[in-house]
Amino acid sequence: MTAPITPTAPAPAPTPTTARTPAQADAPAGRDPGRALHAPVITWFDEHARDLPWRRPEAGPWGVMVSEFMLQQTPVNRVLPVYEQWLARWPRPADLAKEPPGEAVRAWGRLGYPRRALRLHGAAVAITERHGGDVPTDHAQLLALPGIGEYTAAAVASFAYGQRHAVLDTNVRRVLARAVTGLQYPPNATTAAERKLARALLPEDERTASRWAAASMELGALICTAKNESCHRCPIAAQCAWQLAGKPRHDGPPRRGQTYAGTDRQVRGRLLAVLREAVGPVPQTVLDRVWDEPVQRARALDGLVSDGLVEPLPGGLYRLPLT
Repeated sequence: MTAPITPTAPAPAPTPTTARTPAQADAPAGRDPGRALHAPVITWFDEHARDLPWRRPEAGPWGVMVSEFMLQQTPVNRVLPVYEQWLARWPRPADLAKEPPGEAVRAWGRLGYPRRALRLHGAAVAITERHGGDVPTDHAQLLALPGIGEYTAAAVASFAYGQRHAVLDTNVRRVLARAVTGLQYPPNATTAAERKLARALLPEDERTASRWAAASMELGALICTAKNESCHRCPIAAQCAWQLAGKPRHDGPPRRGQTYAGTDRQVRGRLLAVLREAVGPVPQTVLDRVWDEPVQRARALDGLVSDGLVEPLPGGLYRLPLT
């Protein structure tokens, strides 16, 4: 099912490396430097890709968009049940748009980072009002939707519509860092050099480019993982710059770790859990039982109100937002 890879793409601008990488060295002068990577990674993907609901044709562009919102910083196994329930309840953007935003927060459950639910609701409203209820195909129109950033716009355009865009999530960035630049990990934040490299490595053919985007992401999720990578099963291990260099250890800035216990995030999650389960407004006294430390509890609640996730009412009552 893989489209043929175009072998005569014009050479991109040089990437910010001091020497030609193994992938570049294998490519003839004047040809695509990623050519040696595309075929083996896409072939591996065709054989080993997970059967995920948002990859099925029936998911449609809206299903792809919902999955992209949910999968940000959240593992697949936690997303799957919420995704299925969400699409069963709101199979089209207009179905979600006519509900209060608080219902999106309620249905989000414990996926974490619940502002994503509000942003997805806002995107559904905009799609309904501006695009007749259909997720737009144009990348610029996707990027103009509320809550849609560079990554999500590229991912939806690529995965839903088969367009040619550099889709740079954490997994793809790690694959490119290792296979092409010879580094164990990418920088903490996406850099202009990474974007330039990702664009340079894109296949010229649109369908092949969209398959490459999905395949390189899956490779990072299943094989080229952050820890305990399975290089012996990697389809490009023989040409991976990091592997060929002896897998040198990361010597850049410390990698950011995620903490949860005892943080404001944990308090916010507990407060939201009470509000999600309530059938009506919740008194302040009930929320006070969520966390013993009053200053942190108040700060977390104020943050939820400020973010639009919680609506304060007269008489010391709180609820999920209706508007």
